Amino acid sequence: MDMKKTSVFISLILRHKPDVIGISLDEHGWANVQELINGINKTGKYSIDMPMLEEIVRTDNKQRYSFNEDRSKIRANQGHSINVDVELKKAVPPEILYHGTGEKYVDSINKEGLKPKSRLYVHLSKDAETAVTVGSRHGKAVVYTVASGEMYRQGFAFYLSENGVWLTKNVPVDFIKIE
Repeated sequence: MDMKKTSVFISLILRHKPDVIGISLDEHGWANVQELINGINKTGKYSIDMPMLEEIVRTDNKQRYSFNEDRSKIRANQGHSINVDVELKKAVPPEILYHGTGEKYVDSINKEGLKPKSRLYVHLSKDAETAVTVGSRHGKAVVYTVASGEMYRQGFAFYLSENGVWLTKNVPVDFIKIE
């Protein structure tokens, strides 16, 4: 079984479409692990058991998922398009953060700033290398620097997800420039 494809399917379920396998998430984005496994297996496209799910969570290079303490629940750490409260902790950002995107989005970003589009938050990286990697998924990468320290001093809230991604609701044009 292809763990990468299974992981991508789990991401779809836990971030966007739990109904695809007939499960629901609680208000904090948690899904019952056994319901998730059963729902995935019912699709007939994927076959998963608890050891495989644990391996996917453990080896995911982006650390997309978290278990609760007794491993009876699982959730995506961020990236949701459905309205859940993943209990993000407000944090003071570094002076500069980075946002990687594809070249095709530059005109829109230069006019409107960074917006979450279908997600709940704009995702920002602590280093330019990560932003390049993210941007490369959308074609030729373009990296913006974000004056996050200044934004914070002006009252914008920032959150740090479990897997180290910085999140904010939007970034106005005045706080960005192309790296």
